[in-house]
Amino acid sequence: MDKEVDSQRVDIVSEEREEAEVSRWSAVRKTWRARRRRIVFIALSVLLLPYALIVLYLLEFIHPISTLMLRDLILLRGYDRQWVEFDDIAPVLVQSVMMSEDGQFCSHGGVDWNQMRGVVQNALDGEQTRGASTIPMQTVKNLFLWNGRSFVRKALELPLAIAADFVWSKRRMMEIYLNVAEWGDGIYGIEAAARHHFGVSAAKLSRRQAALLAVALPNPIDRNAGKPGRGLRRLASVIERRASRSGGYITCLYD
Repeated sequence: MDKEVDSQRVDIVSEEREEAEVSRWSAVRKTWRARRRRIVFIALSVLLLPYALIVLYLLEFIHPISTLMLRDLILLRGYDRQWVEFDDIAPVLVQSVMMSEDGQFCSHGGVDWNQMRGVVQNALDGEQTRGASTIPMQTVKNLFLWNGRSFVRKALELPLAIAADFVWSKRRMMEIYLNVAEWGDGIYGIEAAARHHFGVSAAKLSRRQAALLAVALPNPIDRNAGKPGRGLRRLASVIERRASRSGGYITCLYD
């Protein structure tokens, strides 16, 4: 009789342990599911936030900052940027930037697919690829992403560029781009760049100064528009000539 009682007690204890083990693993699984849901929610929020900001930046009184400017703030470096309205930027600067950075700015929808196909084909053929970034692509990269070549960044950049080009007018796009572009260490936006490199406002830039600033954009740390080398001056001469003949390309910005 005692053996039967002991056996029943052992069975009960064993069952209680099994139930406790099942309950513990169930709690662990619930915890991991909750954590996964939070991670997915955070990831989706991070991915969707730029699209919400694109809509917010429709408001002209909002002056966006770039990720590089945010970095400088976090690192307590500070930066120089004075926002300037599109109509207060010399047209020769706008023309020069378009001819240097994105000659089809008025005709594409955020991405120049002809250029993009050429880059992809060159990559598949093992040839050296050239840049195919449009002004919308560079703008969303400056606002929401990071520098450096990366397929991940490019995959995020393309839909953002298309969305921004769809939501913003071309004038708003150009205004934002010219106010967040980097033109030197801690120098952001065309007003700060014009004053830093030439001692004039963005509205007073000459055609030559505008061309030098435009060709400095791809590498503003090494290319000093205010102290150009021979190569930079040669590039500026090419852009200066193109800008003078750009009337048919800028109809979306100037009536």
